[in-house]
Amino acid sequence: MKGSAMSAPGPLKALGEIVQIAYLPSNFEAALDHWTKTMGVGPFFMLQNIQLGAMKYEGQPTDALFSIAIGYWGDIQIELIRPENDAPSVYTGPYAVKDQVHHVCLFVDSIDDARRACAEIGAKTLLEGKVGDTGEVIYIDAGGGPGHVIEMLQPMEGSDALFAMMREAARDWDGSDPLRVIG
Repeated sequence: MKGSAMSAPGPLKALGEIVQIAYLPSNFEAALDHWTKTMGVGPFFMLQNIQLGAMKYEGQPTDALFSIAIGYWGDIQIELIRPENDAPSVYTGPYAVKDQVHHVCLFVDSIDDARRACAEIGAKTLLEGKVGDTGEVIYIDAGGGPGHVIEMLQPMEGSDALFAMMREAARDWDGSDPLRVIG
C-alpha cells in the first residue's frame, strides 16, 4: 500500500481459518427453518445438553448447559445454539447477542498456542472448558465486546470423522430429515 505502513497479520490468523459461523437465535425452530428452507443448508446434526468439563465463565465455574445444531454450507459450519439453562455463559448475559452472528470459530492444533496468541493481543477469555477427554475450547473477546466473540476449539480425538460425516451428508442433501439428533 503506497503511503501507509504495512504490518504483519495479527497472531490469531496464524492459528487457523474460520470454520464456523454461529448464531444464538431467539426462535431455534424458526432459525432452523430459515437455514434449511431458505438458504438450503442441511441437514443439521443436533448435539443435545452439552456441558463442558471444567467449564468456567469469566474465571468462575459454571454449569451452563446448551444444545447445538451443526449444518454445512460448503466447508463452513453453520451452528445454531440453544441454551438449556440460565447458568452464566456466553449464551446468557451480556454476550448472548441474538439473531445475528454470535461468534466465529477457528479449529486450532494447540489450545496453549491459542491462549498465547490471545494474551499477545490482550484478549479477554470469556468461557473455557474441556471437550471430551482430549479437546479444549476457549471463547474470547478480542476487542469490540458482545457480538465479536471468537471460539477457538482444539477438537477432541474423533471429531474429524464426525465433521467429515456431516460435511458429506450436506453435499447432495435432498431436503429430507433436516434435523438429525446425534447420541
